[in-house]
Amino acid sequence: METKQTGVLAVLLASMMWAIEPVFAKLSYENSDFLQTSAVRAIVVVLTALLYIFLRGKGNFRVTRKEVYPLAYIGLVGTVFADLIYFFALTSVPVVNAVLIGHMQPVFIILIAFFILKEDRLTKYDYLGILLMIISGLLVTTKTAENLAMLRFGTFGDLLVLAATAAWATTAIAMRKYLRNLDAGIITFYRFLVAAIVFVIYLTIISAIHIDNIYQILVGIVVGAGTILYYEGLKRIKAAQVSALELSAPFFAAVLALLILGEQVTLMQISGIFLLTAGVYFMSRKENAEGVAERGK
Repeated sequence: METKQTGVLAVLLASMMWAIEPVFAKLSYENSDFLQTSAVRAIVVVLTALLYIFLRGKGNFRVTRKEVYPLAYIGLVGTVFADLIYFFALTSVPVVNAVLIGHMQPVFIILIAFFILKEDRLTKYDYLGILLMIISGLLVTTKTAENLAMLRFGTFGDLLVLAATAAWATTAIAMRKYLRNLDAGIITFYRFLVAAIVFVIYLTIISAIHIDNIYQILVGIVVGAGTILYYEGLKRIKAAQVSALELSAPFFAAVLALLILGEQVTLMQISGIFLLTAGVYFMSRKENAEGVAERGK
């Protein structure tokens, strides 16, 4: 019971981190840009992961040759590409849109596993869950009945977040397939180290590497802590329980965006959040029987 309680607490705290991340990112944009913030964030996450590893006495950074390629893929696709376009999208997309679309990742994981990997068979619950989550995304991005009637399906920024979500899904599959035995701190360290190296090289070339505000550091600490907490939670509770607990993130995000950024949430967006919850419930019925699905972000 103690292990389960620890897992539940870890995932709830991770969900709070996912909700806080875009708020801090938007605050950092007041005197910086998405590229600078992404670079500082990656460096701070690496330092946070290092601190976690050493505090736990898990100082073995050696990985096998088979693990190097998945780690490089996750770092490049999940952090350099997906995180970067996500942060770019945040310059124009409301926080609640970004967080909720990001939580549509199970749709892509199931579809990739079915159509590309040929590993899973889709059930009636999968189809129903996917349908509900697609409707949820439409309600959140269109915001109002008028926009929906006029077929205004969100913005280019919403589309970028969707692309980032699809990319995160591919890294989640890579983690599940090749990196299950690695420590949470080690995965986090190497994933963001790849991104940090890429960003530092690029910003050094253009002579633009610097820290503009405290929020850039805070977003790195939040992401580092959230990633580690999420992986630790996955070790202790079922994937279906993780998916359900993660759905607290859109609620946290909506409240924080309203209180700190003054972003308003419409009735249709609130309905979309509840539909997302229902969609994950139906899709997780399969996960209960088949094991663990991991978050790519």
